[in-house]
Amino acid sequence: MAEPRLPVLAADAYDAAQADAAAYFQESRRTPVFGPFEPLMHSPDLMRRASDMGLYLRYGSAIGLKLSEFVIILTARLWSQDYEWHLHARIAAEQGVSAEVIAAIADGRRPDGMSEDETILHDFVSELHQTRRVSDQTYDRAVARFGTKGVVDVIGITGYYSLLAMVLNVARTPVPDGEAVLPRLP
Repeated sequence: MAEPRLPVLAADAYDAAQADAAAYFQESRRTPVFGPFEPLMHSPDLMRRASDMGLYLRYGSAIGLKLSEFVIILTARLWSQDYEWHLHARIAAEQGVSAEVIAAIADGRRPDGMSEDETILHDFVSELHQTRRVSDQTYDRAVARFGTKGVVDVIGITGYYSLLAMVLNVARTPVPDGEAVLPRLP
């Protein structure tokens, strides 16, 4: 792997804005700055706002935790984002996404055996990333199942995790614990 960029800033080297953002993060998340938030510390105001958005999208979205995690791993796969995949594939499994579905997504294949909700979300997120739009049929199906608030939250989840994927990919953040990377998609 190429040399990482946007290096992790040592807490004792934070400027005032970074120290304030790190304290805010610690208070709101009950953990020190980690993962995608480390390269974002180079822009502490963005990091703080991204953290707040992430808390809502992961834990408060209209589609619930299991389906949020499903959308997160789809997004991580579409961006070949190893760090987010490593963290969220495990959480998706804990939330009830089947091992077979997770393995197919990791391989870049459309999973067999998805639930109806997973199928709707897979189609919506994949189409949005591939075409930068969604068809009326895909949109209508998603709205019929999740409502407009749910659809907006799905867009928010995939957009937010695309932001994190871009940051982590540009930063070349390695996977935790030396875990394997995703196969690269063409």
